[in-house]
Amino acid sequence: MAQRVEQTIAEFSLPGGPLRCVVRRHPRSRGLRVTIDPQRGPVVSLPPASRRGWARPEDRVRDFLAEREPWLRRHLARLDRDRAMLAARGGLADGAVIRYRGELHRLRIAAAPPPASGRRSTIGREGGDDGDELAIGLAPGERRSMARLLEAWFRERAAEAIERAVALHADALGVRPAKVALRDPRTRWASATRNGSLSFSWRLVLAPPEALETVVVHELAHLRVFGHGPRFWALVADRRPDHADWRRWLRRHSHELHAALVG
Repeated sequence: MAQRVEQTIAEFSLPGGPLRCVVRRHPRSRGLRVTIDPQRGPVVSLPPASRRGWARPEDRVRDFLAEREPWLRRHLARLDRDRAMLAARGGLADGAVIRYRGELHRLRIAAAPPPASGRRSTIGREGGDDGDELAIGLAPGERRSMARLLEAWFRERAAEAIERAVALHADALGVRPAKVALRDPRTRWASATRNGSLSFSWRLVLAPPEALETVVVHELAHLRVFGHGPRFWALVADRRPDHADWRRWLRRHSHELHAALVG
């Protein structure tokens, strides 16, 4: 049976002013935790009201947030700057800018020329006078939104890139994944299970190839060592000595990649 997660919106009075948060009560929560979701803002996780001592946690949550207010305000300000930057890039219209393989590409959108006209829409990566471009040829009657069209193309490129990275590193690490899947998770770039299944965010293809490869190595290493102890990090560093730099890049650009197809 699926565990019930209750979500509400609450506003807390902090020294720096009111802070609006999503409050999640999850059966598996053992204490307080706060994260910042790129779309929803601060998300506070806490145990269900049925857990002893958690029926009326408002004061406890407010004090918890007040202790972390400088961190929260700093990250929320950066989130606002990122949103303004993405809006300035033009969304998903002709001439807008989007990141792919770590580089900014300009969207060039036009009707698909014959003989492609009447068939399927096409997307191709090209070099332009002002930099790299994604040339999109729209077939007559195309019903998919630009976001759906681009996502389908990015997913195909992501599957190819991840397959290559797995093939490059799996044998050297002495592992063989049972299954590799693409998903679109909110809070992590990839995951591994003890039965050998790996799952990756297709949005990794928007990041530099080195960042994508770092995540693949990370998950492959988990098929050898499931925790994050010294032995695990030694395996990762053996394949990607610069892994910390690329994990830092992904943290810094997380909101940009997750909001990439918002028109």
